[in-house]
Amino acid sequence: MFFPAEIIAVMSHFAPAFTRRSYEKAVVLIIGTILAKGRRTVTGALRAVGKGKETRWSKYHHLLNRARWSGLQVGQILLNLIVNTLLKTDETITIAVDETLERRWGPKIQKRGYWRDSVASSRRLSVSTSGLRWLVFAVVVELPWTPYVMALPFFSVLLTTPKVSEKLGKRHKTVAQVTGQVVGWLRRSLPGRAIHLVGDGAYAVIALGLQCKRHQVTLIAPLRLDARLFEAPCRPLEKRPGRPPVVGTRLPNPGQVAADPHTRWHRSRVDWYQGQTAMMDWTSGTALWYSTGTKPLPIRWVLLRDPAGNRPTRAFFSTDINLPPTHIVGDFVHRWSIEVTFEESRAHLGIETQRQWSNLAIERSTPALFGLFSLVVLMAHALSKGENLPLSQDAWYSKTHAGFHDILNFVRRRIWLQFLFQTGGYTSDMRLFTANHLELLLSAACY
Repeated sequence: MFFPAEIIAVMSHFAPAFTRRSYEKAVVLIIGTILAKGRRTVTGALRAVGKGKETRWSKYHHLLNRARWSGLQVGQILLNLIVNTLLKTDETITIAVDETLERRWGPKIQKRGYWRDSVASSRRLSVSTSGLRWLVFAVVVELPWTPYVMALPFFSVLLTTPKVSEKLGKRHKTVAQVTGQVVGWLRRSLPGRAIHLVGDGAYAVIALGLQCKRHQVTLIAPLRLDARLFEAPCRPLEKRPGRPPVVGTRLPNPGQVAADPHTRWHRSRVDWYQGQTAMMDWTSGTALWYSTGTKPLPIRWVLLRDPAGNRPTRAFFSTDINLPPTHIVGDFVHRWSIEVTFEESRAHLGIETQRQWSNLAIERSTPALFGLFSLVVLMAHALSKGENLPLSQDAWYSKTHAGFHDILNFVRRRIWLQFLFQTGGYTSDMRLFTANHLELLLSAACY
């Protein structure tokens, strides 16, 4: 098989994580999954690269269910590749974290549980669905082909319900606890780099903020309007009996600050959704966020309201008290790009269509598909060489920027051109096109 040199250069970064034979099979499955349509199964990937007659097809399944390679090592390689390729040396690394539900059924899936389905649920009705819940970490980057930021996944962790954890004989870990463990790994993987971890309300936990602060990682998340905020404790001039106070005077909570007519608001433009900006009112301050039984967490809180009154007032916080309030709001708004990544992965990379049943294959296949999203973007960046991507234009729809579908089509086209129309050895004008190539092309277009 012949692939573009730019794609091989991107793939070669992952060779140290595999043995030679496992790496060769990994390349086949990755390219086959990119070219395949419909379900992303191992056999579908083999058909896409012309290996439908492979008699030892089970060895490709072995890469997922028994081969020795570390998903943590692969994730670290992908993280460093994204950072070194798409971000500047002194640029802050913004990492979005969120959970997504992979809907799966079957008694053989041991870590399957019943989770709240955010798509089917509403404020009045909560719907639970059987499946696997993944905690996904993604680097937020800006690309030259679109005005929107994109979230590129590099690491995913499988979560379990308390009932499933008890059944497996393992100590249950909450989302915040698992995230805290990954924060330490992130700091070791990116020494000396400024890291902003951005999550939704599930990550607004004092213990997680303290752990991020200990690893010199800035946590940005929403803050409850009734959060308990305090001043710093005053040190007494004389020694007094008893334990020293951990917090000072109680401060008004964000909800009370928003309702106070004497609150001083600042009006400015902030980064907003869909790559736009919005005129918003904001006020900010520093405080100790404290709850009984935990250590107080120093934060900078930001209260945001819409001057027109069309949006509800919201509060956010950052564990870096020196971070400008508008930057806190902008980083949180960019977190929404990970939701787009989830939907694009389902639509174009076949999330929820893989059919592995063993525990090891399940814990590898879905993170691999999320990582493939980032890998496709890196391949397109290497193939484009700084130029704009070609956009498919129709008479009834004019595109101005590239989405992930356009990026995927661009990579597919270059692979097909290299794979099917190889230059002959006699003259550069001769193109070799065999009957097998024709059959493969027809199968890809019609199967």
